[in-house]
Amino acid sequence: MRALYTAATGMAAQELNVQVISNNIANLRTTGYKKQRVAFQDLIYDHVRRVGAQASDQGTILPVGIDIGGGVKTVGTPRLMGQGTLSPTGNDLDIAIRGEGFFKIQMPDGTYAYTRDGSFTTDQQGRVVNAQGNLLQPTISIPQNSSGLTINAQGQVSVTLPGQTTPNIVGQIGLTRFINKTGLQPIGDNLFTETPASGPPQDGTANADGFGDMQQGNLEQANVEVVSEISDLIAAQRAYEMNAKVISAADQMLQSASNLFR
Repeated sequence: MRALYTAATGMAAQELNVQVISNNIANLRTTGYKKQRVAFQDLIYDHVRRVGAQASDQGTILPVGIDIGGGVKTVGTPRLMGQGTLSPTGNDLDIAIRGEGFFKIQMPDGTYAYTRDGSFTTDQQGRVVNAQGNLLQPTISIPQNSSGLTINAQGQVSVTLPGQTTPNIVGQIGLTRFINKTGLQPIGDNLFTETPASGPPQDGTANADGFGDMQQGNLEQANVEVVSEISDLIAAQRAYEMNAKVISAADQMLQSASNLFR
């Protein structure tokens, strides 16, 4: 019976939906995390009677047809790249982006990855790195024994050197954006990589040419809304239960039909 297979596709789709929702909830406190949603489409139809076909020799046209659907399929889990809430931390090297753009990170193999996670620190050479020790690009070094580290909205990094009273600019943090940022490939560790779907990276300066600005001493929180995720979880669970009920009903109908031959 076709209903068994149709309902099975619905159960599989809602199982994936729950997995995506659970990942969103799990990353509720992940800095810079962008939530996902599941996109569904209906499967190909079996056209028993095609609408618009000729219905008689007199040329009458069928106003409605008979189309039997094959169920549902998952076509993607796009990320919603909306702005997350900024949370103050008081750490001089914590930076939040307010608006468009990603921080550019150099990976150990020389390639680049991109992130909204601005929780940076320094390595043994004073260079600004992320939590995995990968260099922020362009490379910025904080002089030893310097003080008064400040990062303005444009990303200029200034410190006061020993024996001096006026700040000195020691680097410029850049930002990178993409034509289709939802086309970036997540690789874990809050990092994304370029893909043909994202388009080439466009490097620029914060607070200029459509890029967002930087907020020192803040971090961008995940853009996950708990109430919305719980509501979606309940809806997914109910949809799964209804598809399971269809399988149970179809099984009972098949059982009734088989009993007629006993």
